[in-house]
Amino acid sequence: MNSEIASMIGKRLVIAVITLIIVSFAVFFATSMLPGDTATILLGQAATPDAVAGLRHAMHLDEPAVLRFLRWIAGLVTGDLGTSYANNMPISKLISARFVNTMKLAGITALISIPFALTLGITSAVLRGTLYDRVVTVLTIGVISVPEFMVASTAVLIFAVYLKWLPAISFVNEVHSLYDLLRMYAMPVVTLTFVVSAQIIRMTRAAVIETLSTPYVEMALLKGASRSRIVLRHALPNALGPIVNALALSLSYLIGGVIIIETIFNYPGIAKLMVDAVATRDLPLIQTCAVIFCAGYLILITIADIIAIISNPRLR
Repeated sequence: MNSEIASMIGKRLVIAVITLIIVSFAVFFATSMLPGDTATILLGQAATPDAVAGLRHAMHLDEPAVLRFLRWIAGLVTGDLGTSYANNMPISKLISARFVNTMKLAGITALISIPFALTLGITSAVLRGTLYDRVVTVLTIGVISVPEFMVASTAVLIFAVYLKWLPAISFVNEVHSLYDLLRMYAMPVVTLTFVVSAQIIRMTRAAVIETLSTPYVEMALLKGASRSRIVLRHALPNALGPIVNALALSLSYLIGGVIIIETIFNYPGIAKLMVDAVATRDLPLIQTCAVIFCAGYLILITIADIIAIISNPRLR
């Protein structure tokens, strides 16, 4: 790795850290401006002013916002995520089990959607202009045009209400066999796979088509190289950067999609925990969950940038 590549990677990492700090600042102050008083919500409308004031003091809500932000950031850096207002439990304990569930859902979706989407995207680019390519393109545009909550609601209506094949709610704790696992994860995973795969297919197809039209690929074709060799040895390695970026963008979109899917299917993940925390105005829990999602997005985008830099033959 030469100094130029190392410098570019270092700049990407610094930008990611600065972005995370800015996002943390925005998340903290945006949640602090939510309507309603946390102490009043927790104690109820019948609480006396002295009780509300005492609870606000105990939760440091009467301190300046800047001081509370600095204390919160210091806790995040040291691993102290704070205590939930609504449950009076450590946030790390609340998030740990939910984090595993969210990673399971995202991991299963990625394992299914990435090979499926790459196969369709590459074959569609190689068979450009054929009936197969047109069908894949039309279906991809159609799926992209439909929001994930519409896909999820339609899946519930068809498979849970009318056909009664699958449960409308994912009871993850009731999984005792492979059959139960498939039933519980079928609709959330299929819904997310539809949305994520469509983006990957479209961007992969565009990247491979652009690479196949370059002069060195045309020269390899004139020399008699087979189509499979051209795609695998010449096109794909040089299209790796755009494809990885497409994967990272789509998987980062998966982070936002998880929030909607977990809410619709009542899936016990971090996103559902954050939505429930909004209802109780549990600010520390909301802020921590939001930062986790933002950090996941930044990690994926940064990894994609680094891979794109390393795989760029001009820089090497």
